[in-house]
Amino acid sequence: MRGILILLGIVALIVIVLLSLGMISFDQERSAQLPTVKIEGGQAPKFDVDVGRVDVTTTNKTVEVPTLQVEKAAPATPPAQ
Repeated sequence: MRGILILLGIVALIVIVLLSLGMISFDQERSAQLPTVKIEGGQAPKFDVDVGRVDVTTTNKTVEVPTLQVEKAAPATPPAQ
């Protein structure tokens, strides 16, 4: 299985290289056209759906936030030689 994937990858890489070098060129000779469809009658389906309800409310509360104290480190002393 792995060998097949490697082979497909190599083939894809070769095709990309050939496309970029202009060795392979795709030219559209005929434009595409959608098929003609005739629609008559019919009825759209009707659904009766019961959905849940979510009530969102807000409440003001006071929250105690910890305080931080930052102290700078003392300058490092150079090592003795």
